[in-house]
Amino acid sequence: FLDLVLETWDLQCERNGREHRTAEMGCQQLVVRRGQPFTITLHFSGRGYEEGVDKLAFNVETGPCPIETSGTKFHFAVTDFPEESGWSAVIQQQDGGSLSVSLCSPPSACVGRYSLTLETSTGYEGSSCHIGHFILLFNAWHPEDTVFLRDEDERREYVLSQEGLIYQGSSTYITSTPWNFGQFEDDILSICLNLLDTNPKFLRDQNQDCSRRNDPVYIGRVVSAMVNCNDEDRGVLAGRWDNQYEDGMSPMAWIGSVDILKRWKNFGCQPVKYGQCWVFAAVACTVMRCLGIPSRVVTNYNSAHDTNGNLVIDRYLSETGEEERRSKDMIWNFHCWVESWMARPDLGGYDGWQVLDPTPQEKSEGVFCCGPAPVQAVKEGDLQLKYDIPFIFAEVNADVVYWVVRPDGSEKKSIHSSVVGKNISTKSVGRDSREDITHTYKYPEGSEKEREVFEKAEHEKSSLREEDEGLHLKIKLSEGANNGCDFDVFAVINNNSDTERACRLRLCARTASYNGTVGPQCGMKDLLNVTLEPWAEKSVPLRILYEKYGESLTQDNLIKVVALLTEHQTDDVIVAIRDVYIQNPEIKIRILGEPMQQRKLVAEISLVNPLAAPLLNCTFVVEGAGLTDGQQIKELEEPVEPQAEAKFRLDFVPRLSGLHKLMVDFESDKLRGVKGYRNVIIAPQP
Repeated sequence: FLDLVLETWDLQCERNGREHRTAEMGCQQLVVRRGQPFTITLHFSGRGYEEGVDKLAFNVETGPCPIETSGTKFHFAVTDFPEESGWSAVIQQQDGGSLSVSLCSPPSACVGRYSLTLETSTGYEGSSCHIGHFILLFNAWHPEDTVFLRDEDERREYVLSQEGLIYQGSSTYITSTPWNFGQFEDDILSICLNLLDTNPKFLRDQNQDCSRRNDPVYIGRVVSAMVNCNDEDRGVLAGRWDNQYEDGMSPMAWIGSVDILKRWKNFGCQPVKYGQCWVFAAVACTVMRCLGIPSRVVTNYNSAHDTNGNLVIDRYLSETGEEERRSKDMIWNFHCWVESWMARPDLGGYDGWQVLDPTPQEKSEGVFCCGPAPVQAVKEGDLQLKYDIPFIFAEVNADVVYWVVRPDGSEKKSIHSSVVGKNISTKSVGRDSREDITHTYKYPEGSEKEREVFEKAEHEKSSLREEDEGLHLKIKLSEGANNGCDFDVFAVINNNSDTERACRLRLCARTASYNGTVGPQCGMKDLLNVTLEPWAEKSVPLRILYEKYGESLTQDNLIKVVALLTEHQTDDVIVAIRDVYIQNPEIKIRILGEPMQQRKLVAEISLVNPLAAPLLNCTFVVEGAGLTDGQQIKELEEPVEPQAEAKFRLDFVPRLSGLHKLMVDFESDKLRGVKGYRNVIIAPQP
């Protein structure tokens, strides 16, 4: 018999990509999901393959030091039936000199970049030929994969969707900002694999790290640590919260992860400046979706940052409502993290959504990372389970105690009824609306079940429930507060008792950042004698002027209003706090032409300057996965006068069909981080 000679081969990247839902990652490379067969074609010259005469086998290897005992190297022969537990190769069809072979990995294989070698032998003669590389991802479609997700709509949203909405603003005014996850854009997959190879655990022990890449729990922990750079670990993003962003990008200016990941790679894995919580979370979400793990960005409003683990957040106010003696504990207006879907065989239960928080806050096992923590364990108060559940439990359940500090330094505990962990939000599946998932993190307030959980977590939820029987204090907003305009806030006082009450009311407004820090004062009022008749309600207005807040408004667009009501007779103090969100002007996006794949489209993008002064250095940034070729940046040469329109036209050629978001960010000297988006349905090429 002549030797069997392999002449050419075809990895069928396009067909396998379609079947494995990875086609958008490009047809230049083979990308497949674990546990699912993929087909390759071998062409032999001289003569075809003959069963019983020729033996065929494959070698697959991943990582720099592949070892069979570590699950990073496999040798398997072509057989008649697929192998259940390991890798397998089965002949599908033979046509003359060409042979079609179906390869399949076990659903528990390590993910990553593999090399593939074919060994042929006839009699005693044998030869081997390297036939290429492929990338193996997690498979949410395979029932035996630990990331298996049952619902197809959820798999489309949490694995395949390249765009989404992230919730911001405040609990009383929830806003959404568009985000381009872009996990299938050019080069992103190789950057994500590169991120795994720059992580300290890999550099310490390459063999062990690669052998653990079959476990989404391990991968999630690595990604959570690598998205921030607080461990000198060549992480992706540097965090900054002090409004000094001149030497980098302001965290509010990003509209997608692609730009960030590409900058990280192009600057030799130096941290990209700057991120805040939603940027860290969104980049981690991109990496997890890219690797095949279902993931979503979640926002928690009034999020507690409890540094000493006592589940009480102590805040100190002066009598004029100014924050004093900052304890390390903070209340963030909102805080974003990621949830990823996976089984937890290491915990024997608690499968489902797991919290991963890549924002650097506290160390976990010596590294700035957090999670994966089962959402169910947070809800049940099972604080001892891995990983980092006490910290997340506090974020959604801590008590807040406001202490009013008198001029003589004495402290008076106030009566205050704010709730931590409100309106926990994520984008709905398949729609641009908000889904409230608070119930997945906690039982209803005041329920028997809540009490049981707090007992288990050794948490006395006491301070919040003692409201003064008679007096109630609330801060209300008449209508929306628009950037560039003056507006009113109201302190509304109710006397729910039979006796007249005499009080002093202090109202103070300051510009604020979303992590709770405040800037200069932009409005105040002090009424020494407010008398409330029995069962009466009083509304006291405070006018907040643009000329006072305009200069110091941060890019978070927040004004924190604090009201202190002191009853003369009892000396009790009631505190009310409200974060007012200042609305930016709307970005208008018009699409001209018939949206079709590979055909030129025009977007007309505009925004009206609402301020009394001209806007200088105006820049539009536009991007959208499958629509634009990367980021499109347009700098306007002229200033935009008050009430005039900043506008431009963008030509682009959509690459992919289907529903996509065209996302826009607008920057200028006085208005920053203004966002807009438009859904565009692209018809497939005829």
